[in-house]
Amino acid sequence: MKKPVSFLLVLGIIIVANILVQPLLIRFDFSKGRQYTLSKATKGILRNLKDQVTVTAYFSEGLPPDVSRVKRDFQDLLVEFAAASKGNLDFEFINPTTDEQKQSIAQSGIQPVMINVREKDQVKQQQAYLGAVIRMGTVTEVLPFVQPGASMEYDLASAIKKLSVSGKPTVAFIQGHGEPSLNEMSQVVRELGALYNILPLDLNAVPAIPDTVKVAVLLAPKQPLLPAHLDALDAYMAGGGQMVVGINRLETNMETATAVANETGLEYWLYRHGVEVDTSLVIDVQCGTVTVPQYIGPIQVNSQVKFPYMPLVSSFGDHPVSKGLEQVVFPYVSPLRFLGGGPAGIQFTPLLYSSSRSGIKPSPVQFEINNKQWLESDFPLSNLILGAVLSGPIGGGADTRMVVFGDGDFPLSGQQGRAMAKDNVHLLVNSVDWLGDDSGLLDLRTKTVTAKPLDAQYLLDETHGKRQLIKWLNVGLPVALVILAGLLFQRRNARLRRRRMAEEV
Repeated sequence: MKKPVSFLLVLGIIIVANILVQPLLIRFDFSKGRQYTLSKATKGILRNLKDQVTVTAYFSEGLPPDVSRVKRDFQDLLVEFAAASKGNLDFEFINPTTDEQKQSIAQSGIQPVMINVREKDQVKQQQAYLGAVIRMGTVTEVLPFVQPGASMEYDLASAIKKLSVSGKPTVAFIQGHGEPSLNEMSQVVRELGALYNILPLDLNAVPAIPDTVKVAVLLAPKQPLLPAHLDALDAYMAGGGQMVVGINRLETNMETATAVANETGLEYWLYRHGVEVDTSLVIDVQCGTVTVPQYIGPIQVNSQVKFPYMPLVSSFGDHPVSKGLEQVVFPYVSPLRFLGGGPAGIQFTPLLYSSSRSGIKPSPVQFEINNKQWLESDFPLSNLILGAVLSGPIGGGADTRMVVFGDGDFPLSGQQGRAMAKDNVHLLVNSVDWLGDDSGLLDLRTKTVTAKPLDAQYLLDETHGKRQLIKWLNVGLPVALVILAGLLFQRRNARLRRRRMAEEV
């Protein structure tokens, strides 16, 4: 009887200790990257609140465990926010059940989402609310869908910051030379819109970039920039303006499966500032896939084929722009090289690299998709620079900064709103934030990213056997360890039984 009594006593002590400690809001965070600890930026925003903020969270009850966890995590986060705000933030949770409640929620911008619920070996779909409304006075911000695994802290902190600031800085996307429209960057615009005023700026209509522009973004021009436009870039930089530049050094045409050098004048402007964008495309064994139709008799089958001209970048420099990123898709990217030769004091900091198995194809490029067998000899290079930061007196005037990428299409979602990989969006938004925002929220955006790509050396066709071995080790090793542990315990227990039997005799 002693063992059950001792167990119940220990269990009671644990329960009472949890009840006593819970109001003290004590949490020990041993997670990688301190995922459950509020950042200094968030604490600064909350401590500087001048008006009361109310968060009304609309979460349905009776959800599957994986979805219910989102509510628990969001509630825990709100408890931390309330404690850090020194009484300037409060919150409530509402389970929408009546038609009146649902209509009111819909008017605020929150719509139900459909989730799969398993009941008695059957799967059915159920409507669920997972959103929140943040209010400060008469102004509101909406989180229409709190996503599982998303950076809740960043979403909530940036929404509160948007409510608490009066004047937002301006980010201008330069137009007039065939650059992508804002509609083709809908995800980027949505992310930036919380903290910035977004402005399309046609250099054919205005003679200069206004001083009120905090950051200017120039992506993928297709037509030549007039000398006056290049002078406007120099004048903006000389006055302390900051820029993000993404250049397509080659123009690709997938109908003819070719890529040829494209001259817009931007490459010469970068060259004058010490950065050479090579007239070649990077190939990499760590790459994405393209859909290729193949025929089995009269039947067409779509297959996914590895396409080395679409590198999956997972090697990043130690810099705030790339911090927390894990994998960026760079289609048809050209390598960068720092030449120097510009004004004294210019610093060049690489941001992104190709993998340890990469190479280049000089212009003109003829794409081979169907029958190309890629070998290790095709990838003799490593760590080619695909993006970098320039800092110093770039325009010959005040010290400033510029982020340069050897591809201008990586953040585009397309006219139809095709979703782009999150890290592609984060890379551009991080660049703008590092240049234009001093709140420190930059570090929060990628706080929950967990993807871990396979090392490049295992992605060649010649290493198929190694990939299969790794796959089966991942599947079989944990099972084998459990079985081995069971056998060891069984042998130990059998040995103890024999010893006890021997002692009794």
